[in-house]
Parts: sequence; structure tokens; C-alpha cells
Amino acid sequence: MTSQKPIRVLVAGLGNMGRSHALAYHNNLGFEIVGLVNRSKVELPEELRGYTIHPDFEKALAELKPDLAAICTYSDSHADYAVTAFEQGCHVFVEKPLATTVADAERVVSAAKKAGRKLVIGYILRHHPSWVRLIAEARKLGAPYVFRMNLNQQSSGPTWETHKALMQTTPPIVDCGVHYVDVMCQITDARPVQVRGMGLRLSDEIASDMYNYGHLQVMFEDGSVGWYEAGWGPMISETAFFVKDVMSPKGSVSIIMDPNAKSDDIDTHTKTSVIRLHTAETGPNGKFIRPDEDLTMAGEPGHQDLCDLEQAYVLKAIREDIDLGRHMQDAVQSLRICLAADESVRTGQPVTL
Repeated sequence: MTSQKPIRVLVAGLGNMGRSHALAYHNNLGFEIVGLVNRSKVELPEELRGYTIHPDFEKALAELKPDLAAICTYSDSHADYAVTAFEQGCHVFVEKPLATTVADAERVVSAAKKAGRKLVIGYILRHHPSWVRLIAEARKLGAPYVFRMNLNQQSSGPTWETHKALMQTTPPIVDCGVHYVDVMCQITDARPVQVRGMGLRLSDEIASDMYNYGHLQVMFEDGSVGWYEAGWGPMISETAFFVKDVMSPKGSVSIIMDPNAKSDDIDTHTKTSVIRLHTAETGPNGKFIRPDEDLTMAGEPGHQDLCDLEQAYVLKAIREDIDLGRHMQDAVQSLRICLAADESVRTGQPVTL
């Protein structure tokens, strides 16, 4: 069947995520890598060493004519690369955040619709069975919600170098924040109405107008409130670095971390260990009717497994013509909230959406 020919893919950007996505394409018979793009030579896993690395994305796109462009470069190039790929008739997978401005994110979505091509944004937690379960359990509780979330990373050596490179364009509360704000938005369907942010530069190694610690607060139309905290660097504390907690009048759903987990381990960012369900209902004696229930998430996918699942979804979206309207809308929404928080950090004022 012609529809079952492999999807020819060009992968741009060979950092952590780019390499992982390229491995996912390499190992999935539904894809054929036609080339890799990176401005400089880079050390690759053995499986990827046979592919040609091109220095220029637009030239590679024009010469190789792929069916899919996978954009895993730094955030400030996402929008232009994606729009160029749509204009060439490609489907696009783009790492989060979709863009560095809301206007650019909307420009990408508009280009996808105009081209009649698929746009999948790298919200990897959407493909994680444990996070899917967390969202489902939280939705059962009902609004209004309190969302308490953070992901702090104590980084040194190569990880700190990567963080400093990312912070040339994007603060931590935007880079990682879009994931967890997206989780909040999936739990409450209510519209976000106001965002507040605060941030602090804790290192002379980053630009004077950038901050490596940030905290955002968001308020929703249904009364729900949430906060997200993110910090990167050698000075960041390992204490309570991973909080994922949702409360409502009926109880709470929480991820309980492995006490030995370390914040610079990439698998820690997605693994949930245990989901704890707590019910607020009490009996005539005022005591809880039910004990807390711990759902052990044994056999969870690791980081590479998640990338494999995400790219399998890209293949499915293209082959089965899945409607990605809500997916694209959600990506713009979570970015809008995180960028509003960044604006609030810089102005000292709350932002009304």
C-alpha cells in the first residue's frame, strides 16, 4: 500500500532531545531518516553515525524533500524553521516550546492549517501512561483545583553548559513550564485569566537580563489556582525539587518521588514512582472514611521509551489523519501562560489574559 511507505524525516538539532528523537525514528520502521542537521559536528550514538549531517536546515529541506521535519533546535529558531517546512509541504514535529512569542506560535499553527499538514509539539508527558492516569484521577475530583508543581535542576558540568545555552533565549519557567502548565490546563478546561511571575538571577554566568530561578502563579476562570517553580544551576537545592500535586475540595492526587532520585537525572523528570490518591470524605466521627491509595507505576517508560512513544504518535497522526486542533490550541495556551509569567517577572506587574 502506498500509504504505508516509510515517512521520510529530516531531523534538525542534535542536542539531548534531537538525538533521542533521531533514535526513535531510526528504530521505527514507519520512518526513514533522510538526513540530520546540526551547525557543528557532534558526537552521536553508534546507530546514528551513518547519516549525513547537514549544516544548513533550509538547504537540506530543499535538497532532500522530506515528508516530515523534526525541529529539535533552540527555541528561537522553532517558528521560522516550522513555517519554512510547511511551505515546502512537510509535516512538522517541533520540540517545546512551540515558539518564543505567542504571535510566532500562532503563525506556526496558521501555517500548518494553510498547508493542510500535521503539527505535533513535543509535549512528551502526554504520551506517558502515568501522567495520563494522574490527569484522569485529578479530573474525577472536580474543580476548583490547586496545582502545586515544580522541576528544579541542580546542574553542573555539561548539564549547566546546556542550561546556560538554553537561557540565551528562554528562562526555565518557560522552557520546562509549558509541560506542567499544559498538565494544569488538561485537568481544568477553564480559561486562564491572570498570571503573575517572579524571578531572580543567581549567577554571573548568565546574561544580566536573564534569570535562572522563576516562579509563576496562574488563576483560572473556575476559581482554580496553580503555581510552577523552576530553577537551574549549581546553586539550586535538591530539597523538594520535584513537586507534582493537585488538590480539590474532594481530595488530592500526588506524585510521590523516589527519595534517592537526583534532579539532574533526565529520567527523574518523567518517572512518577507512585501516584497517591487521597479522599477528603470523613465519617460521623470526623475521621477519614478511606485510607490513601498508592498506585505503584511499575514498568514505567524511561526517557528514550517516551521519545519512541511520542514519535509513534506522530506516525499515527500522519497516517490516520488525526485532528490535532485541540493539541495545537493547547500548545499555544500553555506558552501564552508561561510567557505572561515571564512578562510579569520583567515588569513586576500581574498580566491579565
